[in-house]
Amino acid sequence: MEKRYCLECGELLHGRADQKFCSDVCRTAYHNKLHAEENSVIRHVNSILRKNRNILEKLNPNGKTKVTKEKLIREGFNFSYFTNIYTTKTGSTYYYCYDQGYLPLEEDKYILVRKKEYIDG
Repeated sequence: MEKRYCLECGELLHGRADQKFCSDVCRTAYHNKLHAEENSVIRHVNSILRKNRNILEKLNPNGKTKVTKEKLIREGFNFSYFTNIYTTKTGSTYYYCYDQGYLPLEEDKYILVRKKEYIDG
């Protein structure tokens, strides 16, 4: 019988013939390393989306307000990241970070809105 070793720590395996890891800890560590780069990208994007949402929420405590692009940028808002787009029947396009959204206006101004259906629905 051929000796088998844990793919993570190298410990000699005992038990089933198809066993690859000596413990759940080693199995988890192995798969975390395997997907580390992919998970890193996801964590980075989620961090930006969370920051954008927090900025919109901070600047829009009452559910609807106007702000300048400069103010959003000063807070660290990244316009390249949002979770969804909503276009009205009149053609206005709102960009959302989860329940917090914004509508670009003329002269680098924005209307900030909160989408209640996100919370209530």
